[in-house]
Amino acid sequence: MKISDMLSPTDVLIDVRGSNKRLLLQEFAAKAADSLGLRVDQVAPYLLKREELGSTGIGRGVAIPHARLPDLQRPFGLLARLKAPVEFDAIDGQAVDIVFVLLSPAAAESGQIGPLALVARTLRPPENLARLRAAMNTTELYAAVA
Repeated sequence: MKISDMLSPTDVLIDVRGSNKRLLLQEFAAKAADSLGLRVDQVAPYLLKREELGSTGIGRGVAIPHARLPDLQRPFGLLARLKAPVEFDAIDGQAVDIVFVLLSPAAAESGQIGPLALVARTLRPPENLARLRAAMNTTELYAAVA
């Protein structure tokens, strides 16, 4: 599997503004629902509930909020660079400016681990983070991970 198998160029956002993690997650849930042809209430509760279990901020300004959805057939991704960092309770205490939302089919019990590991491996290298942060538009942001 590649990032481009779950992320399309239309599901990349740049300079997203948000005042806190909860509002950002709700905004991302609305965008994901729109892209997937679902209602926001078919996405938002799953993302918010997962985040309550523990922060998905993995460090270095990156968060990978993720959830399993019953109405999903394949993994779906949404990539965003924030206009300003937002506190995300990351493991290193650093505010987050890069977010990759990963939604996986609920039927795949362990099927979320592979895509989640792929996203983390893709976002973790310093050179990839530098490209994401330097991207001038959504095309460059997408190219930094695809």
